[in-house]
Amino acid sequence: MELFIDRVSKQYQNKTAVDRTTLKLHKGVCGLLGANGAGKTTLMRMICGILKPSGGTISFDGEDVSTEEYRSVLGYLPQDFGYYPNFSGMDFMMYMATLKGLEKHSARRKAEELLRLVSLEGASGKKIRTYSGGMKQRLGIAQALLNDPALLVLDEPTAGLDPRERVRFRNLIAEVGKESIVLLSTHIVSDIEHIADRILLMKDGRMIYDGDGKELEGGLEEFYLEQFDEAQEEGGWKNTSGRKGGQDAAFFKSGKI
Repeated sequence: MELFIDRVSKQYQNKTAVDRTTLKLHKGVCGLLGANGAGKTTLMRMICGILKPSGGTISFDGEDVSTEEYRSVLGYLPQDFGYYPNFSGMDFMMYMATLKGLEKHSARRKAEELLRLVSLEGASGKKIRTYSGGMKQRLGIAQALLNDPALLVLDEPTAGLDPRERVRFRNLIAEVGKESIVLLSTHIVSDIEHIADRILLMKDGRMIYDGDGKELEGGLEEFYLEQFDEAQEEGGWKNTSGRKGGQDAAFFKSGKI
């Protein structure tokens, strides 16, 4: 099981969002740290086939990111996932299961299991528009797991979760990482420092650290904050994401991811 990111770049006119990144990821949890604008979301959107790289290739066990075979093993939670406010939680899970090609009977059983896992079984019949931000985020996490993905990509997944929900989420991801490749982006060190087998730190479109964090003098958080302070002294983090808010949602609801 291998995700191979080979010399991948993304250029926006005169801005380089991701600069010749090469990585090989294997089973386990990989945390991607970086401040806003570091290039995390752009990289993840290329891994999920939403954005096309300006250069380089992305493949999973030899299957290119553009193929159906690649998409069939992918689970994805974008920063702003698209949902239909008049759908109930269960309606949405069944809709996503249909887009992922799951058989109806097994899909309902899987949806019920996942809604229990994220503590939404009591709200599964309520319309999503009545959900709190944390509930919507938990629903997004549940749908990402519907097809038992071999590759799970989570972009800022703990946004909107309260402290107890964050702990529950970390435990869940640690379990998923035993059988899958999990790539989780965040700017919060505590989200990953205890569950990640590997930690990547991204700054200005480049990987500046790749390791487990244990050898860093002063610890991972201190090292991360030093990089943040340096960036502020240089005039602030550049917004290199090229992000357009509705694009992830449109791809998400269309079933292309």
